[in-house]
Amino acid sequence: MERMIRGKPVFVIGAGPSISYSIPYLKRHKDIVKICADSALVPLMQGGIIPQIVVTDLDGDLQVMKKLSKTKTIFVVHAHGDNMERLEFASNFRNCIGTTQTEDVGRVRNFGGFTDGDRCVFLASHFGAKKIFLFGMDFGQRIGKHSKTRRQDRKIKLKKLRHGKELLEWLAHKTSSELYTLSKPITGFKKIRYDAIDSKLVV
Repeated sequence: MERMIRGKPVFVIGAGPSISYSIPYLKRHKDIVKICADSALVPLMQGGIIPQIVVTDLDGDLQVMKKLSKTKTIFVVHAHGDNMERLEFASNFRNCIGTTQTEDVGRVRNFGGFTDGDRCVFLASHFGAKKIFLFGMDFGQRIGKHSKTRRQDRKIKLKKLRHGKELLEWLAHKTSSELYTLSKPITGFKKIRYDAIDSKLVV
């Protein structure tokens, strides 16, 4: 995974409301490594885009993940107290790395982050991405339809998003990666327009 990321530009993709605008641009840049939260898998694959890395705690579309697990895509599977019964599902993934939010245990690593989306960014930073571009990472009051958040869970989801954004703002002061966002503004990330992507990709 380090060979895929170190010294290169990386696209990190979440399932926020702006993901639908991102698909044409992501599809055009086939050679850029794409790391996505599992909730972004459905719109990406519907758009003909297969990410190289998927960060998941296995609460996304399991059938889509099962199909993709037979490819070269690397799954970074997060274990926590609420998904222990689902971890068996990942046992047959072709390429799988385990993560935790506590101390490293054997081959299970802690790269940092809280939600699937911000863990994607921490992963890219950990492995030395030259530039990190955020797509569909809105962290606003609207929740993307692909997150499948139930109405009664809306407050919890928004709280998680706030924590995720705070962690990214913290990371911005620590990382050596250049940080850009095509989504809502995040302190420490340069907000750019889609027509500026190509010029920023020049290393």
